Amino acid sequence: MLETYAGLAERGEHLLHRLLAGQTPRQWQHYPQEDAIDLRSGYQWFYHSHSPEDRPGSAEHGHFHLFARRPLWSRRLHSHAGQAFARLTGQPQRTVQTRHLLSIGLDAKGVPVSLFTVNSWVTGDLMLNAALTEQLLARIQLNTGHPDIERMLTNLIRLCLPQIRLLLAARDAALASRQPDTVLTDQTLEVLSHLPIDLDRQFLAG
Repeated sequence: MLETYAGLAERGEHLLHRLLAGQTPRQWQHYPQEDAIDLRSGYQWFYHSHSPEDRPGSAEHGHFHLFARRPLWSRRLHSHAGQAFARLTGQPQRTVQTRHLLSIGLDAKGVPVSLFTVNSWVTGDLMLNAALTEQLLARIQLNTGHPDIERMLTNLIRLCLPQIRLLLAARDAALASRQPDTVLTDQTLEVLSHLPIDLDRQFLAG
């Protein structure tokens, strides 16, 4: 993580400089436009930013959404944990190609400042049970042609696995607080769980 940001500093580049092609990001647009997909590992991501009106009081520049593609989880939906999570979320029958794993917020300097999870209506796919989500995040590998971003994401996740475990528990508590048959489409429930992170403090603690 430190080497990645040190290399960017030596080149005088922002983490997102190449992804955005030096342009100011347009609100809601995916970067890259068709998402960054690693078909070999089965992971996918994109970056985007919201309008200030949609995030009042937030200092977030934008955030990454991370996904697992079908080959990583399709055979594991019928485990006991998978079935319990399906009951918690109203036994959704939709066929989707991705499952949302995690969102990572950045500040204007390109430094991660938050971890959060969102409801399924936000991303248009579904989620996985907490244990499988954590396992897939712990094993994440990325090769999508954006090496600085990939190194940041994979190392941040490994650094923050204890926080991610808490985040997923809070996510499931938020889901359990609503009716299963409508929880995934409840547009009053957007962010399911959120944790600020302070990398300077985390490095010192490590």
